[in-house]
Amino acid sequence: MLTYNPIIQPLNSDLFSKKNIRVEVLRLDLIHPEVSGNKWFKLKNNLLEAQRSGLRTILTFGGAFSNHIAATAAACKLLGFKSIGIIRGEESSVSNSTLAEAKQNGMQLHFVSRENYKRKEDQNFINELKKEFGDFYLIHEGGNNELGIMGCSEILTESMDQDLVLCASGTGATYVGLLKAIKPHQKLMVVNALKGGDDKEGLLNNYHFGGYAKHTSELLEFKSKFENDHNIPLDYVYTAKLFFAAFDLINKDKIPENSTVLIIHSGGLQGNAGYEKRYNLNPSR
Repeated sequence: MLTYNPIIQPLNSDLFSKKNIRVEVLRLDLIHPEVSGNKWFKLKNNLLEAQRSGLRTILTFGGAFSNHIAATAAACKLLGFKSIGIIRGEESSVSNSTLAEAKQNGMQLHFVSRENYKRKEDQNFINELKKEFGDFYLIHEGGNNELGIMGCSEILTESMDQDLVLCASGTGATYVGLLKAIKPHQKLMVVNALKGGDDKEGLLNNYHFGGYAKHTSELLEFKSKFENDHNIPLDYVYTAKLFFAAFDLINKDKIPENSTVLIIHSGGLQGNAGYEKRYNLNPSR
């Protein structure tokens, strides 16, 4: 398995200096060129368990633009597993760079209707897939299971003692994992990339910009300026919203003066090409 050597980078801004707040970025996007970000943490314990169980085929679920699908395919190639991706939607309508990359890494793609995809946690459906593909180790969509959560609890190391930890969330596995690891003096705030999320402590539901995989011109302008100012690439779905939220919270004095802040960059950059093609975006960077 890959070794986790955390890279923490200071983030400097006139705004932060004015508010007397120190901000650092945990660059999980730099863990591996393909198995990057929080995906590595969600996958690693699942793949170790598959090895222990003697199963050499991994089956998982995802949408056409899923970072999880791309990361699973790359990790399975790296460790010698066969991989199968159950993809939501018809093949003719969802071809893109994410799926092309997964296929290049050896993943067998199996497209199902949206109606069938909703059965992804139905044991009868899983049994049907076993009849078709043989025995496999199942990883839930997004790596959202107990082993995935356990992996996410390892993101924060003992030396990371900032007052506030900020990250983005989709399926919630990262959020739950971080909650298990947060120190008593620390506060966790999570930016929900999905519209209409649950009102949990520390979960911010006002930075979704229209919902999952949606954006506004304000978000695009922020992403472009941030990348030019700081030379840190962001993805559209999660981290652009996360960093926008961080700047907004500090600007509005929602984070106390003299605080230390750790922003977790959860990767997902491979999805940018497909996202830009989908929305006909032409980044200026």
